[in-house]
Parts: sequence; structure tokens; C-alpha cells
Amino acid sequence: MRTVDVAIVGGGIAGMSAAAAIALALPDERVGVFEAEAGLTHHTTGRSAAVFIENYGALSLRPLTLASKAYYHRHDFLTPRGYLAVAGPSDEGLIDQLVLEGRAMNPNIAAIDAEEAQRLAPLMRPDHVVAAVYEPDASAIDVAGLHQSFVRGFRAAGGTIETLRRITAGRPVRSDGASGWVLETTSGPISCGTVVNAAGAWGDVVASSAGVAPVGLRPLRRTAFMVTSPYPESGSWPLIADVAHAWYANPDGHQFLCSLADETPSEPCDAKPEEVDIALAIERINSATTLDIRSVNSSWAGLRTFSPDRGMVIGPDPEHPSFIWCVGQGGTGIQTAPGAGQLVADLLVTGEPGSTFEGTGLDLSLILPGRLR
Repeated sequence: MRTVDVAIVGGGIAGMSAAAAIALALPDERVGVFEAEAGLTHHTTGRSAAVFIENYGALSLRPLTLASKAYYHRHDFLTPRGYLAVAGPSDEGLIDQLVLEGRAMNPNIAAIDAEEAQRLAPLMRPDHVVAAVYEPDASAIDVAGLHQSFVRGFRAAGGTIETLRRITAGRPVRSDGASGWVLETTSGPISCGTVVNAAGAWGDVVASSAGVAPVGLRPLRRTAFMVTSPYPESGSWPLIADVAHAWYANPDGHQFLCSLADETPSEPCDAKPEEVDIALAIERINSATTLDIRSVNSSWAGLRTFSPDRGMVIGPDPEHPSFIWCVGQGGTGIQTAPGAGQLVADLLVTGEPGSTFEGTGLDLSLILPGRLR
């Protein structure tokens, strides 16, 4: 039987950020990451078009974004990009609320008129933009570099990673007066004192297999695709998105990464792109812009997993305190990873958020799993 003090289920961005923080906080304990796939970023982490956008995601999660900024700047994982949310005639009313929420975090977020929006994004058709919100500090994230920084930090602190270890069952046990777990896996059992459930779309599956009540996670499929840019200068443009989340187009060198921004309910799976979603995205983007998309260079899909209130679920299970949740990252899992991982470690070690969260406005009651029971 493989024995560790802390077993982290899942080696994506959620699991590795938590693993790195825990290993540093508990240098004398054995910490292991157990990943079901042959590689650590096979699913959502490896398919993310991540941009660091402060004015994005559920309000309860934005303190985690703020808490992550120092890590990004310390390791130079951000490239300035800018984020432009454009409103057509029927969506202009969404602008004021978006600006109000954004300025609570970053005073540089501002409403701009149609003329300025078209200067920033010349591909917009004049009849499809009457106003916009611009976040100049939004940045592209080096996802691979970020994930690998957690892997390196974890291994340097003595942590171990094992792949092809899918959890099939689990049970709580007591030994010498202390509680713990035995996890059955496809490569043999694991004995541990604490489980950290960072299994993404499979989070409820892992919990249920261990006799822990699920929290109601909803995996939602999103399809994305790449198209050639007809504009030589587009690499310097901001990420352009419809303010009502009907589509987005993100410049990427000589291409655009495009999406319908769809959220289609799905079972946990290896998501595949849907032709109908690609076709509808092309229709919407061609209607709003002059990209004139005729063909697609490549396409893929990923699962963005949300809790019922779209907030993350981080912290000990109320019925099983040695079972720690780290799920529900939705569309903000990459940008919040440093903060979320640190919060998992803080709650595991001391039961309270540490100094990383001072001044962020973190409301722990909106994060802990007990709110969903």
C-alpha cells in the first residue's frame, strides 16, 4: 500500500497549485499527487485560453484573483493583452454594471465609446458596437509555465507525483486515534491522513466514491477554434468579447482563438468540439466583425466545472474534515490558481486564510463547501 500524509487527487492547475503550497507549508510530511491520466494537463488545464482578467468571474472569486497577482508578477507569467467587452445596441445597459464591479478591483477599468472601441479593435463592425468596457491591465497567461512552476516547487519540496492512478473507491479509517483514508486506485491502494479533492469535473465522482456527499458540480463544455487573422497588426490587439458572453475572439500571433463562449452541460469526460458550436460562433463573429471566417485551422473543447452558485468550493468537508475540497474553478481556475492553492494550504494547516489574503476582501463563507449542504 502506498502511504502518504496528504494525498492530492488531480494533477491539473488546481491540484498542483495546492500541492506546491501544502508541501512548502508541511516540509516534514509526505505529500503525493495522484493523477488519473498519463499526463498532468490532459483535460481543462491543457486546453485553456487563459487571460488574467480582474473583472471576470463570480464576485466571491475575485479576491482569489487579487491574491494571485503577486505570484504572477514575481514569476513573469503575464504578457500585456488588454480586454475589450463590446456592447451592441441591445446590450448597452450591461456596461454600467460591468464597470461598477470592475472598478471595485481595478480603477483603470473604464467605459469607452464606440469610436475608441473601434480604434482598439478595428475589426468591429460599426453597427455592432455602441459602447464597451476596457480593462488595459488584462494579460495573457503562460499556462504551461505557471503549471510547471508549481510542479517544480512541489518536487523541490519533496513531493511526489504518480500518474495513471484513477481513484475507484475510498473509505475513512481510524488508526491510533487519528482519522485518515484508504483510497482504492487502478494501481493499488493509497493510505493517507488527508485527501485533497482537486479532480476538476470528476470532483463529485471522487467524493461519492469515498462516501462523501457531493456538492453539485456542473461540468460545462466549451468549444474553441483557431482561424487565420487577415490583419497583420492584430497580434497587438486586446482580447475582444461580446459583453453578453455570446462570443469572443482572442488575437494569438497570426491567428485568432475564437469561441461561442458556450456552456453546454456535460458528464465528466474527455470533451470533444461540436461542429454546431463552431458554426454558430462563426456566424456570430462574422456578423459582429470583419474577420470573414471561412475555415478553421484547429478546434478543441474543454470542461469548465461550476458549483451551483458558480463560486469555488475550497476547504474541509463539514462531515469529513480530513477531506479537503478544491473544485469548481469554472472559467477562472488558471488566473486564481496561486491564490486558490495557497488558500487550500492555509485551511489545511491553520484553518484560516493567511497573510496572502489581507486586503483582498475574501469572504470565506462564500468559498467553504458547507454553504452547499
